[in-house]
Amino acid sequence: MKITNCPYCNSRTLYTLKDNYKKCKDCNKKFSLKKIDTDIKIIEGFCNNTPALNLSKHLNVNYRTVSNRYDIFRKLIANYLEELYYISIQDNTSYEEFYYFNEKQLQKKNKSLYEAINIIGFYTNNRVYTLLMPSLPKAPMQDKDEDFERYLKWHKLQSQNSYATPLKEFWEFLKQNLKKYKGVNQDNFFFYLKECEFKYNFTKPICKALLKDIYFRN
Repeated sequence: MKITNCPYCNSRTLYTLKDNYKKCKDCNKKFSLKKIDTDIKIIEGFCNNTPALNLSKHLNVNYRTVSNRYDIFRKLIANYLEELYYISIQDNTSYEEFYYFNEKQLQKKNKSLYEAINIIGFYTNNRVYTLLMPSLPKAPMQDKDEDFERYLKWHKLQSQNSYATPLKEFWEFLKQNLKKYKGVNQDNFFFYLKECEFKYNFTKPICKALLKDIYFRN
């Protein structure tokens, strides 16, 4: 792999060490070309929605290495989008509340909003941003939640009959993309939500360029 610019600071002042590592004269970072090449390929696989197991086999890299990188990418993406949200949000922002149910919950005959993950989506500057809200407080077991059942029916009807908006398109994008993980731990849901937000807002080439920049600058 030929690298002419430092992946960390983009400087062209690189020189080769005796162990075939490269070192940047400007930022003083030392790096292995093989590791940089692997990191870039994992970034591309992540942005192409390649499952970690499939990518590890394709690259002949340990699965845990790829999986750990994917986790790091999601955390870096979350931080990046949080910062972008605060400098992008404007007064003319539209917003919408959404209740996410996983596939197992959707198959249940009686669903309650108490089981859902509560999300608020914002649309501004041609991008979607999301905030994860606290779960709704659970009602006593003996209380039949008829009001919420009516709300679920109304919400489903509204979603089916309403015209397409970026936020409604994003909710569908979110549901379809999370299906491939066959269950996301609720503690990690925020990071998968931000992954979907990132991939919805930016094209694949931009996702790859942004993620390379975010990853190597941290």
